[in-house]
Amino acid sequence: MVNCLKVCNGVAINVRTWRGNRWNKESITPESRAMSGCEQTPIHILAFPYPAQGHMLPLLDLAHQLLLTNLNLTLTLVVTPKNLPFLNPLLSAHPTCIETLVLEFPLHPSLPPGVENVKDIGNLGNVPIINALAKLHSPILHWFNSHASPPVAIISDFFLGWTHHLAHQLRIPRITFYSSGAFLACVSDHLWLNADALLSSPVVSFPHLPKAPSFSADHLPSVFRHYRGSDPEWRFVRDCMTANTLSWGRVFNTFGALEREYVEHLRSQMGHHRVWSVGPLVLPGGSGSLNRGNSNPDSAATDAVLGWLDGCPDGTVVYVCFGSQKLLKPNQVAALASGLEGSGGRFIWVMKAGSLPPDGFEERVGERGKVIKGWAPQVSILSHRAVGGFLSHCGWNSLMEALVCGAMILGWPMEADQYVNAMLLVDHLGAAVRVCEGDETVPDSAEVGRTIAKAMSEDFPQKRRAKELRDEALGAVLPGGTSSRDLIGLVQELVQQRQV
Repeated sequence: MVNCLKVCNGVAINVRTWRGNRWNKESITPESRAMSGCEQTPIHILAFPYPAQGHMLPLLDLAHQLLLTNLNLTLTLVVTPKNLPFLNPLLSAHPTCIETLVLEFPLHPSLPPGVENVKDIGNLGNVPIINALAKLHSPILHWFNSHASPPVAIISDFFLGWTHHLAHQLRIPRITFYSSGAFLACVSDHLWLNADALLSSPVVSFPHLPKAPSFSADHLPSVFRHYRGSDPEWRFVRDCMTANTLSWGRVFNTFGALEREYVEHLRSQMGHHRVWSVGPLVLPGGSGSLNRGNSNPDSAATDAVLGWLDGCPDGTVVYVCFGSQKLLKPNQVAALASGLEGSGGRFIWVMKAGSLPPDGFEERVGERGKVIKGWAPQVSILSHRAVGGFLSHCGWNSLMEALVCGAMILGWPMEADQYVNAMLLVDHLGAAVRVCEGDETVPDSAEVGRTIAKAMSEDFPQKRRAKELRDEALGAVLPGGTSSRDLIGLVQELVQQRQV
């Protein structure tokens, strides 16, 4: 089943449902839009986010920025029913120029019934989810061909490389959106284009890339490390990743001072200028940011934590959080707890449900430490003047949130793109330090304590560099900044497709 909903002034004016092989309502006409008070917007873009929070939310933020930049754009967002609530902030912000194309999530034998988002199954669900979503090719094709004013371009997540072939069939350009960085895209391109030769290598070098990085096999992106060429579903994933290298354009949630040389490398490799860095897409308290509301069920606890931060000196608190997917093992929790206790410094530690601090830990650290069990207002905490460091798994969205707040990263990369991101921040930019590596590693608690204490000292160079990058990030999105110019350039390219 497919539902296509047009929202205008907060009111749905047309719903279309796909059943079998036909629509059971007519397309929205210019007349119906005019009667409903909606201005016709002929520059129509199809956006397709990947259903994982770390992928979906940044693409929705990009959609928001595109619509703020040019009021003559309209977007149709492809989404499955259980992921529709993620769109609510965007729909509320742009009630007159968003359509939703709601497609029933295709069945897959490796996915339990009702699973439509990676958060419901974990990272091992990426392969079946990617393969399942490819079955939406035909419904999207039918929708496109029956639309009164079909899209002039597709913007889709880099996990949805099959949409390149869809766009080719529709004779419109496809732009790949990366919720991760340009450095990762450079690494990923080389890996997937040479997968058979590189998969068995203990160390993979990239001499053609700036700074000629190399990675041990266990530090390569997880989606590549797990690749099995004998499995047709994995071969499809590889096809998706290599299709990204053929994209008409690429757009990244990054900024010039962070990854300029890798953006330029991609432009050189692709042979054109259509590689845009438009980040950071979210700024703490920024007037141009989407209001996602407060999903915290315990606002009193949030107020208490922020109140506690108010009483701490500037830059003295370490925020500890490893994202929504990773659950530390009990021996890792114990070692980290001992390290935090031994550091002698202030901290906030966010622990996932199912994880508990060692007995007596909270009593021993007293008022210099706070443990939050479950959800935490991460951006509000990181942007507080008292927070100077972020002990993180080095996921890209967490890094970007830390950078725009000027919080230095204390990295513990574990999987996915995290080792690549850690190399960028630690080795290339000098704005972070490594605390530990590996999802199975139990850190030396004494060394953790010493590293945290040293890093949080007032004159630590990485701490100063993090604040410099914050200034660069904020400057990038100001009028005339590198990201502002790239965003305008992206919109201009989309507008030009109207004349093609």
